[in-house]
Amino acid sequence: MRRERVVVLALDGVYPFELGIPSRILGAADGRYEVLTCSVDGRPVRTNADFGVTVEHGPEILATAHTVVIAPVAPGHLAEEVSGDVLAALALIRPGTRIVSICTGAFVLAAAGLLDGRRATTHWQVADQFRRMFPRVDLDPDVLFVDDHPFLTSAGAASGVDICLHLVRKDHGSRLANSVARRCVVPPFRDGGQAQYIEQPVPEQGAASTAATRAWALERLDEPLTLADLSGHARMSQRTFARRFQGEVGLSPGRWLIQQRVVRARHLLESSDLTVDQIAGRVGFATGASLRQHLNAAIGVSPQAYRRTFQTAR
Repeated sequence: MRRERVVVLALDGVYPFELGIPSRILGAADGRYEVLTCSVDGRPVRTNADFGVTVEHGPEILATAHTVVIAPVAPGHLAEEVSGDVLAALALIRPGTRIVSICTGAFVLAAAGLLDGRRATTHWQVADQFRRMFPRVDLDPDVLFVDDHPFLTSAGAASGVDICLHLVRKDHGSRLANSVARRCVVPPFRDGGQAQYIEQPVPEQGAASTAATRAWALERLDEPLTLADLSGHARMSQRTFARRFQGEVGLSPGRWLIQQRVVRARHLLESSDLTVDQIAGRVGFATGASLRQHLNAAIGVSPQAYRRTFQTAR
């Protein structure tokens, strides 16, 4: 079994919660990953909390990594340029190594010039600051994470969980990713294109939620569900349902349905030998061509290419 080495770089001002995400999520993947933590000089790191963190490794370990994760730092540590010791540490990373940032970790990569001309994301609260500092980066502050191989960037806090699960899914398939999510008691899948900031994540007191209708729809993805079907199940007018759905999920009902159908299609591509047309029918796309179009829009590959990638990983 191939064991991938993941090295997490901790800088002064690091957020302790996000620093621990790679070890917690990737460490639950049945031994597929070895997660190590380093600092730029091998010395303890000051966090943004009232304690420091002692690490076991210096920057030299970055040269041995298959994947490097840049942990985020508090806003007071963000700058347009990185220090010489950080640049020297990043220079140790081998060409072609996968590099992941969580939250404000994207500032470190951008300041080092590694994201120029690339699409990336960071926490929505510091998006304007990021744009002013790094105009050559194509910033999308409205998504949970961006996979622009070999650089992957994610938004704030819990999106670090999403991007680590994305790594497991990409490397070893959805079955293992789902198992990791269950062990860590986190949602197994939040698409990278999902909105970062949802104005009304919880229904107002006394207001009906769309959660039951979403669960109902997930059991009927093979049916041609319409807004009228969804709002009828929720016993709301179409306008009220659409507004409340957007407020709770951050997506329109139509876009959410497409997203869920793509998720289901990906699972079937990984776990079955069904043809593309058969899978399309089971997840609610009218034709195999429609499935190809939506899968390509979501992750940039054809069903056949996706299946080959999963089979290789497996």
